[in-house]
Amino acid sequence: MGSQRGMSLSPFIAVLLPALLVMIGLVVDGGAQAAAANRAERIAAAAARAASDDTAAARLAGGQLNVAHAITVAQQRVAAETGVSAQVSVQGGQILVRTKVVTATTLLNLIGINELTATGSAQAQLTADR
Repeated sequence: MGSQRGMSLSPFIAVLLPALLVMIGLVVDGGAQAAAANRAERIAAAAARAASDDTAAARLAGGQLNVAHAITVAQQRVAAETGVSAQVSVQGGQILVRTKVVTATTLLNLIGINELTATGSAQAQLTADR
C-alpha cells in the first residue's frame, strides 16, 4: 500500500479555494464599486452646481429663472462623462440630479455577477431664499 498522506487535504482545498476566490472578488470588486459610487456622487454634485451657477445671474437680479435651461446644463455636464446616466428634476426651487454608474466586475464574474451598479445624488438651490 502506498502512502495516503495528503489525501485528506484535497477535499479541504476543493471547498476552501472557491470560497477564497469569492472573498477576494468581494474585496476587489467591492472596492471598484465604492470608487464608482464616489464618482457618481462627484458627477451629480458637479451637475447640480453647474445648473445652480447657470441661474445665479437671474437670482441676483431677481429675474425670471430659466429652469429648462438649468436642467439642460445639468444634463450636458453629466453627458460629458463616459458611462454615466442621470435623471434631472426640479422640485421646490431645487435641482435634483441622480446619477448611475455601472462598473464591470473583475473576479465576481466567475460566479455570474458581471456588473455592479453605483448611484449618486446631489441637489442645489435654483431660487433665492425669500
